[in-house]
Amino acid sequence: MSPRAARRTAVALPLAVLTVVALTGSAVGAPRFEHRHRDARVTNTAVLGNIPLGNFSNGLLPCTVDDDRGIHLGGIGSDLFPAERQGEFWTVTDRGPNGQIKVGKTKRRTFPVPGFDPAIVQVRDTGDTLTVLKSIPITTRSGAPVTGLPNLAGHDEAPYTFDAAKPLAYNPNGLDTEGIVRAADGGFWLADEYGPSLVHVSARGEVLARYVPKGLRLTGADYPVIEALPAILAQRKINRGFEGLAQLPGGDLVLAVQSPLSVPDTAAGEGSRNVRLLRFSPRHRAVTAEYAYRFDPVGVVDPGEDDPSELKISSVVALGDNRLLVEERTDRAARLQEVRLPHGAGLLGSRWDAPTTSPSYEQLTDPAASGVPVLRKRLVVDLGKVPGVPGKIEGVALAGPRTLALINDNDFGMTDGPDAFDPSGRIVDSGVRTELIYLQLPL
Repeated sequence: MSPRAARRTAVALPLAVLTVVALTGSAVGAPRFEHRHRDARVTNTAVLGNIPLGNFSNGLLPCTVDDDRGIHLGGIGSDLFPAERQGEFWTVTDRGPNGQIKVGKTKRRTFPVPGFDPAIVQVRDTGDTLTVLKSIPITTRSGAPVTGLPNLAGHDEAPYTFDAAKPLAYNPNGLDTEGIVRAADGGFWLADEYGPSLVHVSARGEVLARYVPKGLRLTGADYPVIEALPAILAQRKINRGFEGLAQLPGGDLVLAVQSPLSVPDTAAGEGSRNVRLLRFSPRHRAVTAEYAYRFDPVGVVDPGEDDPSELKISSVVALGDNRLLVEERTDRAARLQEVRLPHGAGLLGSRWDAPTTSPSYEQLTDPAASGVPVLRKRLVVDLGKVPGVPGKIEGVALAGPRTLALINDNDFGMTDGPDAFDPSGRIVDSGVRTELIYLQLPL
């Protein structure tokens, strides 16, 4: 079966994923996925062409980018959500080109194109080419770009120019968008790493509401900011807020914090394998549950890696009522796990939501033994063992009865360090391209 033929069925039906991979079952309980990565195969790869970033940005919002430093459109692989037609998907950029340069003993976060505005991008695969069909800039109530610049001093990294020589101003409107689903009203829900926050935007890209942790006190934004998320989420690791976002059949949203929270401190988060997922009701505009999820050991996810802080959740995909695919990854490897969300509020409002609890949830080496209801998971596929799957997969979507679509984040071709740009300030491109990959899994 060709990739396009495979995509003719079940693209918009979450329950159809039950035929995506090999299943084993019993007379009682839910069917279970059988892990058979050796039989999984890439059936098609579509690559995004070179689109000058200045042309792209100024075509959406004129005069926002005066110098793109030779950078091309990228970063659209932050997430993937099926559009209405086969072979078409909604994607979203992250905050734009950024890197790190060490000055003395401190790494500075650089923004070589500070005028870049995050955008929602509709794409289509046309053979081996990924084509941009439509782009929607994300804007404030007054129509201004939100930009991808950090919001708050002390909460976010300080922004600097491309060479790390000069500081840039913080922007309370700024968003580091990562997850995307289509909203029931025709707009979109987006996950943001800065707050972390959940963002509701209109079909035209205007921010209608941004839901942030209680007590964050984000002032000065040109859109409504609502403190509706658990306060403890404000202790997310810098640059590791919400990344995965899924929409359950009933309309509820599931958000994944990318990494363990820094509770009670940075060291606890860096060494932890315990992360959190949230369930949010758009109808009630409130979090209704908080789930405990535990990473596999980092050496299992990425053989040869020994630093647990490299573990991240980048994508969550709804499989049906209360069922998800969860992507555990490093920048080099990734594994997809199936979980079932239980009834009840989970960690929400419990002592594990209190920053004074000692040891914290993040510090537990065996959360279940301490009474934490950790989500049970089953391995679906180890993407690191499938030939043709690139690194840094951040978007996963259902694309057919036995097919998943994957997309990578190429970081706009950026690398870290002072050699990211040549002496004239033009990018030294990494050569990594944005790729949409179709992965066929066995019956």
